[in-house]
Amino acid sequence: MKRGLIVICGPTAAGKTALAIALAKKLRSPILGADSRQIYRDLNIGTAKPTVEERSQAPHHLVDCWDPRENLTLAVYQSQAQALIETVHAQSTGGIFADDISVPLLVGGTGLYIKSIVRGMKIPQVPPQGQLRSQLKNIDQRERYQWLCQVDPAASNKIHPNDSTRTLRALEVFYVAGSPLSSLQGEAPPSYPILTIGVDCLNDPVGKKGADHPGDRLTQRIKRRTAAMIDQGLVEEVRHLRSRYGAHLPLLKTLGYDEMAQYLDGVLTLEQAEAQIVRHTRQFAKRQRTWFRGDRSIQWIDSDDSRQWYTVWGWVEDFLETIPEDAPKNQS
Repeated sequence: MKRGLIVICGPTAAGKTALAIALAKKLRSPILGADSRQIYRDLNIGTAKPTVEERSQAPHHLVDCWDPRENLTLAVYQSQAQALIETVHAQSTGGIFADDISVPLLVGGTGLYIKSIVRGMKIPQVPPQGQLRSQLKNIDQRERYQWLCQVDPAASNKIHPNDSTRTLRALEVFYVAGSPLSSLQGEAPPSYPILTIGVDCLNDPVGKKGADHPGDRLTQRIKRRTAAMIDQGLVEEVRHLRSRYGAHLPLLKTLGYDEMAQYLDGVLTLEQAEAQIVRHTRQFAKRQRTWFRGDRSIQWIDSDDSRQWYTVWGWVEDFLETIPEDAPKNQS
């Protein structure tokens, strides 16, 4: 048995889903989602979640499975993903290689989800503490950060003084676990081999101050996908979510949903909402690019490369050949 993991990552709208499904069908491998919004039920169009037809072509996990009213922590995601990988590794997926490989696909654009698996991040098992956070939020960020400097200097050195989210989390972990966040963190990389493939519109020119550039292919992809989302019923999806879960559902404040909610509230016209979704999605994609480009282990393929499949399949074949027989399963 050859055991490993293939990761497909990259910015939003780059074309990860199509490539992942093609590979999953070829390898007879399951797809594990690595998207912090596609994992929630009922958020379909606005998250560009793989359609029911697409999901029928290959087994999908960690997609469309979590109640949107419940916050999924990174620790819980990591635990579930690692358990699924171990389950797949205990089986043989076969594919064109007969019954001798077991290589699931981890697919998505949430860098922290992917890092938690491929780097084996040690994440404190401390769920959000609502009452404690409320108390801490009543304190000025400057004072909160000073507290953090006192109780966990190592963590404070990695957190900007104005970063209230990470400051709150570090203090939360300290008061609940009784230990500094820095002492509970670290990495334990998995023992199985990993091939990471990045999908992006390579060599895109970048406009000044985030403005669109006529040669920016990813922006054009984002525009086309946003228009398609609206045609597919994004407005109705937001209206349904507000009716079922309430207008204050935190996920409705995220990309695509917030702008459409403003349209429904009469704050924006539909054209303005669409333009804002494009602009905000482009900004989000830029942050994703920055995150992933910092990982030198990623092998990049162009979204519009006519020979994309042949190049990627060559990488996969080479990767599978390097996996030793009976490679040990993930011990993290």
